[in-house]
Amino acid sequence: MPNVYTFKDFEGSSHRILLDLVRRFARRGGTLLDLGAAGGELGGALRGDFQETFGFEYNVDCLPTLRPAFDHVVITDLEKLKRLPTNMDAIVLADVLEHLRDASNLLQLVRQSLGPNGRVFISVPNIANVTVRLGLLFGVFEYRERGILDNTHLRFYTMRTIRREVEAAGFRVLAVRGSSVPLRLIIGKFTPEPILRMGEKVLSIVTRMWKALFAYQIILVAEPAGTARSA
Repeated sequence: MPNVYTFKDFEGSSHRILLDLVRRFARRGGTLLDLGAAGGELGGALRGDFQETFGFEYNVDCLPTLRPAFDHVVITDLEKLKRLPTNMDAIVLADVLEHLRDASNLLQLVRQSLGPNGRVFISVPNIANVTVRLGLLFGVFEYRERGILDNTHLRFYTMRTIRREVEAAGFRVLAVRGSSVPLRLIIGKFTPEPILRMGEKVLSIVTRMWKALFAYQIILVAEPAGTARSA
């Protein structure tokens, strides 16, 4: 199966937000662990910020792009992990928890894996996004090949429920952001670039103002509860 992952590099995208948050909240020059690393998009973008990087991924077909993106690559099933590398400064869970039967177990392993002042960076789809709400209003709830209603998703989150799950696993939430509906991926082929950029700018502003309703993905930064804040 060919690698179909791409870095989402446009205003309001989850990848841009994650990059910004990792660079703001994680110790530079430390260690990075990307769980569910996909094609290595984030790992590759962050490799220069960390001394040592690890990428864990289930799909063996991603190996050709993962190897140049990380110092260490592990092909594994995240549901079957018993332990993770220790003393990590940053752990990324980008679009991972919604695919797991037992997300709380992985969050516990992540907490044990973090070093002093280590942070976890999580993104999940927002089932309370306005597009899903409108669909429900008209009796539409159809699974798709990608997006919030991806047919591989086992769990659904809102702003409140993802925060509750993270805190129940022993974390304190430090920051919450929301990514915009990805206009570029939906209508990019049919829309002139200036109009597309204007739409992305407006959506990014609206999403910051009303995250619970307009966030396409919810992005959290958290640290183990009981640790001192240093960022």
